[in-house]
Amino acid sequence: MEKIVVIGAVAAGPKAACHAKRLMPDAEVLLIDQDDLISYGGCGIPYFIGGEVGDETALRSTSFHAVRDADFFREAKGLDVMTKTRVMKINRSEKTVTVENLTDGKQENIAYDKLVVATGSKPNRLPIKGIGNERIVSIGSLHSALKVQKLLKEAEINKVVIVGGGAIGIEMAESMEDTWGIETSIVEYMPQLLPNIIDWPFAQMLKNHLEENNVRVFTDEAVTEIEENAKGELIGVVTGKRKLEADLVIMAAGVSPRDQLAREAGLLVAAKGGIVVNNRMQTSDPDIYAAGDCVVTTNLVNGKHMFAPLGSLANRQGRVVGDNLAGIPSTFNGITGSFIMKAFEISIGCTGLSQQAALAEGYDAERVVSIQSDRAHFLPSQEAMPLIMVVERKSRKVLGVQGFGPMGDGVLARINAAAGLVAKQALIEDFSNLEMAYAPPFATAVDALNATANIADNLLNGRFRQTSIKEFIEWIENPETKSDWVAIDTRSEADSKPFVDRFKDRWICIPYPEMRKRYKELPEGKQLIIVCGAGTRSYEVQVFLDSVGITNTLVLGGGLMVLRRLGMLELPE
Repeated sequence: MEKIVVIGAVAAGPKAACHAKRLMPDAEVLLIDQDDLISYGGCGIPYFIGGEVGDETALRSTSFHAVRDADFFREAKGLDVMTKTRVMKINRSEKTVTVENLTDGKQENIAYDKLVVATGSKPNRLPIKGIGNERIVSIGSLHSALKVQKLLKEAEINKVVIVGGGAIGIEMAESMEDTWGIETSIVEYMPQLLPNIIDWPFAQMLKNHLEENNVRVFTDEAVTEIEENAKGELIGVVTGKRKLEADLVIMAAGVSPRDQLAREAGLLVAAKGGIVVNNRMQTSDPDIYAAGDCVVTTNLVNGKHMFAPLGSLANRQGRVVGDNLAGIPSTFNGITGSFIMKAFEISIGCTGLSQQAALAEGYDAERVVSIQSDRAHFLPSQEAMPLIMVVERKSRKVLGVQGFGPMGDGVLARINAAAGLVAKQALIEDFSNLEMAYAPPFATAVDALNATANIADNLLNGRFRQTSIKEFIEWIENPETKSDWVAIDTRSEADSKPFVDRFKDRWICIPYPEMRKRYKELPEGKQLIIVCGAGTRSYEVQVFLDSVGITNTLVLGGGLMVLRRLGMLELPE
């Protein structure tokens, strides 16, 4: 009888154990975890704290409302289960694990034929003075979530500081402000929110949206100290630039693979952390598998190791482990890093590499920004949905796609469609011609993803020339820095008037329908920056002007709607 021991019982571990038991009913499968709360949806913790999930048992329940506790796995799944038991050592030569009962301290050795390591991840602990205060909580487990909710209900919490501007930090900020009505601040030491995940324009749009919803955001700042009063009570945090009062500090500074057990057993671990596995999820020891947040997987864009702590990924990997334990050759070949989250009324998602990440990897990467309708423009319910596409100039490969739009399935649908193509090293033309389901309530006839690829095609083929959003903003804020720039506004005179009044002869309105008969009014010897609402009219005007020999033009990609999303609609005085 095959004896399988699984270390870790949150996501990947239970999936691997249950799947293996279904495929091998006669196998002896033991599930071990150091906690007493197991098999829960960790990604749902912010929604539990925010009240959308009414009870913590909902995060541990099946779709048919059975709580996934130790008894459930014993009775319903046929597994052996040991909770509140820590694995102290993997003895590879003996094929045993040494475990300690955390209740009575007793230790024993348990034999295995095959071992699965699913030890998950741990919150990053920052070297900050005063970090041990009881009102500083790292969101790393269901217990920490219960502690936060208890504090919110029983203590006087009026101000919260969240350290970390990643997904968990942002979701926690929404919960604090929207549900609990608590004054909330986010401190992120990188220059933008969601660093290394999305590009600056969308990060800035997200920051603006959070601030519109009363969440203060401080980027490019590091917390250096936790302030306490004479009684040792938390009173605030100190950064390099300011002091922020706080009754509660939530640490959301990311997580790291919990790979120490594997490292001590001599298994191959990546230089930056995370157990190295092959595409069958085997470690460097063929009798030991690993899955979930404790492993690194392959980035299908650049072929390098990637750490991606997501419950969806852990479950997929767990199934592959179960297959291989049962002798079914199954592979997990890697990921594109697909991601989506909500923040108040918007959703933001991505797949593949951001331009910033692509440039850091040595790609000759270009980026286009488009603002498309999420459904047919003639429907009253349509909303603007900005997209970013990152492409490699020489190969024409699409390296990544990002979306920012209203809550719903619009961004999700485009990111999911893009993920499949990015994983296959697809080219721009594959995106241009991708078949997308169409009906006016769901999409436009030329889908937003197709249209964005068309813009990228125009850029790489030299039909479209653009200025960067940052460069345009710098000019908006200080026109004297680019004295040869003149904006050509192709919107109506009514829409253009505030800009014309502000910039005088540096902002000229020639509406789009009138350009062909009025183009000779354009000033000579200037760098012409063509603008419109979303960028479409600007591109058409650029093509026309090229045809009549006026080539000193650049387009603001995404148009002035980009400035609106960035919180810059009103011009500076």
